[in-house]
Amino acid sequence: MSRLSSVFTFGGADDRPSRLRRLMGMSLGLVYLFYPIADMTGGKVPSGQIPWQVAGLASFVVFYVATAISPRDTDDWSRWTLPLLVVTTAMAVVYPLVFGDGWLALPIYLTVVYSMALPPRPALVAVLCMIAIVVVEGSIMGADGGVIALLVLQVITLGVLFISVRNTRMLVVRLRHAQEEVARLAATEERLRIARDLHDLLGHSLSLIVLKSELAGRLAEQGSARAAKEVADIESVARKALEEVREAVTGYRRCALPEELDGARRTLDAAGVALTVRTSGTPLPDPLDGLFGWAVREAVTNVVRHSHATRCDIDLSYGDAGAVLEVADNGRAGPYTPGSGLTGLGERVVAAGGAVTAAPTSAGFRLRVVVPRAAAERLPVRPAAV
Repeated sequence: MSRLSSVFTFGGADDRPSRLRRLMGMSLGLVYLFYPIADMTGGKVPSGQIPWQVAGLASFVVFYVATAISPRDTDDWSRWTLPLLVVTTAMAVVYPLVFGDGWLALPIYLTVVYSMALPPRPALVAVLCMIAIVVVEGSIMGADGGVIALLVLQVITLGVLFISVRNTRMLVVRLRHAQEEVARLAATEERLRIARDLHDLLGHSLSLIVLKSELAGRLAEQGSARAAKEVADIESVARKALEEVREAVTGYRRCALPEELDGARRTLDAAGVALTVRTSGTPLPDPLDGLFGWAVREAVTNVVRHSHATRCDIDLSYGDAGAVLEVADNGRAGPYTPGSGLTGLGERVVAAGGAVTAAPTSAGFRLRVVVPRAAAERLPVRPAAV
């Protein structure tokens, strides 16, 4: 009888056993039909009624099996399921009154069906109705009190069992759907990470390539030997950009602050911007080193692209209060709309427990990144792959 848990299961084709397996499971539950069959074969039924009881038994089995294997998607029944269930219910209620107390086991099948097909509260109501049917019909037919009590106990036991089975099955299905959603969100987050990293990496590298290409073109027109060096630098930057893109895609990219400061100096020098770097306090821990490396890269890219500045100052400090990075330039001040680069940087900093402010000033534009020390000490080792 335990295999009857496969009669009503929901959640789509991937969450249901095959119809063959359900039929095999139901065949074990049909053991309760032993009682009417025993009455017919044991001489308790007049010979003239046997064909009618055989027909009744066969019709009940057919409609019960058809109800159980009728197609369903989640809790939405097909157009055939409800009519079949109504007919099966009518048979289970009427046949005991017509054929005798040996048929009182039929409500047990309805208990299993309703317990597996309905939510807990309606299923509990259905179980109580089955109990009432067994008691009332058994009393009308004068069935033995012990038999009635046994049938009631079976209805209660199987009702509670299969309500629990259905709830467990539904929880498994919901858990599977939740796992699929988590996987989908993780894939989306990874795509966003790659897009954000590629924007930051290529924006910086391509800006430097454009600047050096323009410089190499001017030097070539002047016949300067330095043009060849600038072209070699362009090749080096392009190769490094390709390497960084590969690292970003595989999740291993880490912006080291010293490397980014060196890169900022080269980039700003090519753009004709004087750079001043001031540091104070103790060295940054590794997680902040990578995070502030990204901040320097994004800030310098924006200086080159948008500011038309001639001077840039980078101030970095790390002490008891935390880490502070300021990048200020003397470029044009005007209306400011954050781009995807600053938005991505803000997401990284907020994830690290810090804050980013970026706004025009009277002297140009300033980007400020602040991460409290307590938050910095809790950072994972690889914040760049967040």
